[in-house]
Amino acid sequence: MPALLIKNVILNNERKDIYIKDGRIETISGKLELEADRVIDGRGKYAIPGFVNMHTHAAMTLMRGIGEDISLMDWLQNIIWPTEAKLTDELVYWGTKLACVEMIKSGTTCFNDQYWNLPAAVSATEEMGLRSVHSYVILDLMDKSKSSFLKEECERMYEFSKGWSSRNTFSVGVHAPYSVSPEMIQWAAGFARKRGLPVHIHISETEAENKDSIKMHGLTPTKYLDSLGVLGPETLSAHSLWVDDEDIRIFAERGVKAIHNINSNLKIASGYRFRYKELKEAGVVVSLGTDGCASSNNLDMLETMKTTALVQKAWREDPTIMPLDELLSLATENGGKSLGLPIGVIKEGYLADFSLIDTESVAFTPNINFMANLIYSANSSCVDTVICDGKVLMENRMVEGEQEIIQMVNKLYKQLL
Repeated sequence: MPALLIKNVILNNERKDIYIKDGRIETISGKLELEADRVIDGRGKYAIPGFVNMHTHAAMTLMRGIGEDISLMDWLQNIIWPTEAKLTDELVYWGTKLACVEMIKSGTTCFNDQYWNLPAAVSATEEMGLRSVHSYVILDLMDKSKSSFLKEECERMYEFSKGWSSRNTFSVGVHAPYSVSPEMIQWAAGFARKRGLPVHIHISETEAENKDSIKMHGLTPTKYLDSLGVLGPETLSAHSLWVDDEDIRIFAERGVKAIHNINSNLKIASGYRFRYKELKEAGVVVSLGTDGCASSNNLDMLETMKTTALVQKAWREDPTIMPLDELLSLATENGGKSLGLPIGVIKEGYLADFSLIDTESVAFTPNINFMANLIYSANSSCVDTVICDGKVLMENRMVEGEQEIIQMVNKLYKQLL
């Protein structure tokens, strides 16, 4: 892998050079005179860690805008699931490529995906150069006749994943406790634990989900899953919005990681009172995600960070609740911790996943506080260069193949309508 030297960037308010070799950050220093296959002059630019989008459904870029102004279950049952029944490998391939372009252009270098047609999605991601975790999705709608097929397919996909590059890893996706039978939830969790894999699951996204769970099981979704013995450090809990104090205690004791998806929660009116303070104080690792484009309409983590901070400050009536550095960690370092990957920090020995931010704009003038400008003033157009695994994926906001991808999606998406 070619060596890369980034010179004259600003990192943590100091001018630095960053030397990358074999996909990792080897040296960070004030002035480096090292041989490199490529040198990039980062003068006038700030280096920040690549964002880690911890919950999305990448190929739902194909469905951007198809189910507007309706409630979650109506959206799922009457719009999304019937549309997804028409998905093909070709559609998922190009939809995932479009998602990768969007994520690259907004500074995301790693995403945690839960979607269909796994080989096509991974092929697209491999070609685009991003880092990812891809779930095989378990969704049986309580139909036990599907069990054998799901188990066999999950095992087959896991074996298939052994041929992926080191940038892309396999996980088990359990759609939700309301859509998957308890037997399949237990099987999936056991399969993942035996192989050291993450389990990516939606938990307590809506108040109605909680009420239905209490009516059916006498337990909240978290307590119900805990009664099945399936929660652990491998559990990545998307949404985690309607959790009570006992749920949070269980998260902390079991090592469950919580993922906040504010834009989709607001747009589908699932709620907004994400209990970040309580989760943090209990020791739960919290990260951020965008959800899919059918519910949040974009994959922009900068927008997610800003909305997260504003809503937390508003409903808590506390402007100190979400400090800037803490907010950046939610979008970067905490994602790395949740996935068990050395990413989300620009540090020697870590994987070389980061972005260069162009501050020559109105949004950064005056540049009194870079982080405040980045999150509250700028938008993703300030992301100039993106590096993942030591490879330059975007420079001067140019992503290879972008126009072809846009043209192909515009040609193909009508197959779903």
